[in-house]
Amino acid sequence: MPTSSDPRTPLLHLIATLSFRLGKFTLSSGAHSDYYIDCRTTTLHAEGGRLAGLALYDLIRQHKLHPQAVGGLTMGADPLVSNIASASAWDHLQHPDAPLIHGFLVRKSEKTHGTGRRIEGFNQPGARAVIVDDVCTTGASTIQAIEAARDAKFQVVGVLCLVDRQEMNGRAAVEAVAQGAPFFSLFTANDVRAAHVASK
Repeated sequence: MPTSSDPRTPLLHLIATLSFRLGKFTLSSGAHSDYYIDCRTTTLHAEGGRLAGLALYDLIRQHKLHPQAVGGLTMGADPLVSNIASASAWDHLQHPDAPLIHGFLVRKSEKTHGTGRRIEGFNQPGARAVIVDDVCTTGASTIQAIEAARDAKFQVVGVLCLVDRQEMNGRAAVEAVAQGAPFFSLFTANDVRAAHVASK
């Protein structure tokens, strides 16, 4: 749902105050860092989730990606997927020509019961899909989601993340697997760090 004001500014403030910490941390990759960003603290916050959905939906429209679906690897992508789908539904109510964007989630491994599928939610072979993630460091979780979406016969047309840490060649790794689908981030880690310092 397009807004009269840019949701990015208040979203950045929430990420900087709720999700960013300075200190000594070991990342999931095993690397050490002097800061940590846990975007789920923001994306599972009522207002933070709403703003994240709006900002990413605006980014999708800005770059004319025209997806039928949005998805990503559980758990980082879960609130983003839900809020983007909701933003598209609100926009569709006000502007019936605006297409709905349905959500899907990628399990980290296939179910061992039932259908045994790895994709939950919308699953239409050939559909245009955007892959989302909260933070890109090595790009590993985003790459898993891209590969799973392709295995399910989705056409990946774009990749989005809230925060790009701009390290460990994460962006380059994602772009290599994306095979021409563009990669966009709302913020860099430097943006978040600067906002965090400014808020003190």
